[in-house]
Amino acid sequence: MEGLVATLVLGIFIIIGSGIVLISKNTEKFITFSIALAFGVMLTLVIIDLVPEAIEAFEFENKLYTYLVVIFLSLIGFIILKILDCFIPDHDDDLTTDEDDDKNLVHIGFVSSIALVIHNIVEGMAIYLLINSDFKAGLMACFGVGLHNIPLGMIITSAFYKGNGNLKKTMLIISFISLSTFIGGIVMSTSIFNGILEIIEGVSLAFTIGMLLYIAIMELLPKVIHSKYKNITGFGVSLGVLLLLVTLII
Repeated sequence: MEGLVATLVLGIFIIIGSGIVLISKNTEKFITFSIALAFGVMLTLVIIDLVPEAIEAFEFENKLYTYLVVIFLSLIGFIILKILDCFIPDHDDDLTTDEDDDKNLVHIGFVSSIALVIHNIVEGMAIYLLINSDFKAGLMACFGVGLHNIPLGMIITSAFYKGNGNLKKTMLIISFISLSTFIGGIVMSTSIFNGILEIIEGVSLAFTIGMLLYIAIMELLPKVIHSKYKNITGFGVSLGVLLLLVTLII
């Protein structure tokens, strides 16, 4: 049950991103803080908690074999998100330049939405299994991924709303996208996986490591490094690390 609730909450972060676009004129500082916070949470979670757990889950007699299995599966998770993210515009991209007409904006929105739904279903499956095997780690992964989803929600909302000007249609699309992580959770909660659930949990731990590393290193780190608001960025990263450490200690 906790896993399904967590995947549902992930979708709420997408709606939060939509709300920020609709009610705010200047979102740059908020995005900077959320990215920095997510970076601190994700990187610390992977290094301190998930890597040791994945190694324990695949504890073969040969330690080297265990490490190689974890690295290989993590690499697969990394590559999966890399492929999916090729179809999702970066949230720093200017989707509303003078050269973009309404039709092109809507097209960008649809392409991004399809990739984002697939992306979120995969993440929802991983978070569901992680939170059911380690509640604290799963909760923090959910928080980190959720913060990452805020800018993605802003992208889709900007593309659709500024492209068609229809608020109801835009929010209907956003609502559907926000449920995609929940769909991933439902898939993993079905009884057909019960017989191999332990194996899936071990594999999903390694996959999650790769996915979180991809988000942290390939997407968040460049923005942390090139941030204009160094104080906000430093505070966000530090708070993310501290928050994760406190959560693991409690």
